Amino acid sequence: MAPQQACALSFMGAAATSQQRAKPGFGMQLWVGLGNPGGKYEHNRHNIGFMALERIADAHGFQPWRGRFQGQLSEGRLGSDKVLLLKPDTFMNLSGQSVGEAMRFFKLAPEDITVFHDELDLAPGKLRLKQGGGHAGHNGLRSIHQHIGEAYARVRLGIGHPGHKDRVAGYVLSDFAKADQAWLDDMLRGIAQGAPHLARGDGGQFMNAVALARGDTGAAAKPRRTSPAPQPAPPNAAPSSAPSTDAADTRSPMERLLDKFR
Repeated sequence: MAPQQACALSFMGAAATSQQRAKPGFGMQLWVGLGNPGGKYEHNRHNIGFMALERIADAHGFQPWRGRFQGQLSEGRLGSDKVLLLKPDTFMNLSGQSVGEAMRFFKLAPEDITVFHDELDLAPGKLRLKQGGGHAGHNGLRSIHQHIGEAYARVRLGIGHPGHKDRVAGYVLSDFAKADQAWLDDMLRGIAQGAPHLARGDGGQFMNAVALARGDTGAAAKPRRTSPAPQPAPPNAAPSSAPSTDAADTRSPMERLLDKFR
């Protein structure tokens, strides 16, 4: 048994208490990027999770990548939070083996883990956050479900859909087209810029950073109102041109009586 495996197994029986478990914004977190190892797959759409973690590591001065937990691990800090970046070397369909091993070694809970993965059901360049839930047929997520359950967080990175299910495999295992490079670079830059917000649990600000990097200001949070809202008119208010009912009536009693029959 390899020393790394023996060390990992020694922690498997120790259940982490709620006080020991890291929480978003308050301790250690494990961020996982999904993809396939090797130069053949480096620029595939399926590897956008790897790309996201690499951009974060470069932008925030993380330590060099090193082989651990059946993958590549890089450590660093985002603000006051320690974040571990993990790229499984197991190939996509076995990603859960690497994630589960790292989670047990560091005595983390599934809620301390965030997975960055490609998403067919989102338009290219769109991003959504999700906590828990199903795997929607994604083989990498399916494997993680099998090893740690479904309570982990996800950053869903839109790559678009080829239009027919029979074309999906070839599509995700193909490189991004040249026409995709602009939005892809903007998205990855926004992810790196917004990473500190995500680490402290502020998903809204994280998504705003990505939207701003893409020039999609409409997706950013609505600005606060800078002027007071117009006040509605009183329900019994009469138009300004109508005579006031409170004005003094100068008619004589007889004139008022005659007016009723006119």
